[in-house]
Amino acid sequence: MDQRVTLQEIASHRTIVIEGGDGVGKSTLAHLLVTQYGFTAVHSPRTPEHQDLISRYHDLLARPGRLVLDRSFLSELVYGPLYRGHSRLTWIQALDLAQLVTARDGVFLHLTAPAATVHQRLNTRDGQAPALEEITALADAYQRAFRTLTDHVPVLMYDTASSANRPTG
Repeated sequence: MDQRVTLQEIASHRTIVIEGGDGVGKSTLAHLLVTQYGFTAVHSPRTPEHQDLISRYHDLLARPGRLVLDRSFLSELVYGPLYRGHSRLTWIQALDLAQLVTARDGVFLHLTAPAATVHQRLNTRDGQAPALEEITALADAYQRAFRTLTDHVPVLMYDTASSANRPTG
């Protein structure tokens, strides 16, 4: 999406799923939604192999109130193949979960930033960062995943490095 997205537009939804690679600004945006609009945030780190992802996200999406997911099941379709050689979710399962998000008046936010910007942010935040090639591969994998997802559920996308396209209040 090329148009400017405001925090108010994002917050008009009851459920927000924020996705993108490490360092693109997911947690920053989730924090703004919590502090300015009263959302409950759930950060979803990479999950252990034994965890039942479908049940986890069914339970999360059954919670009452306004919910922002800082990373979600969609990341399994990206990180799983890149780092484990497989995803623990099929696309059918992911699309079923995506429909639950939509049923909660939800939207998916695909956050992006140039690889060099992400590299710099991660170095500043963590003292280290993956190689630019790895960051680019991750961004490409998210792009492919969102291309598929966009055919089924509402998706907003913007580059967090562009001041003209950052969420505003």
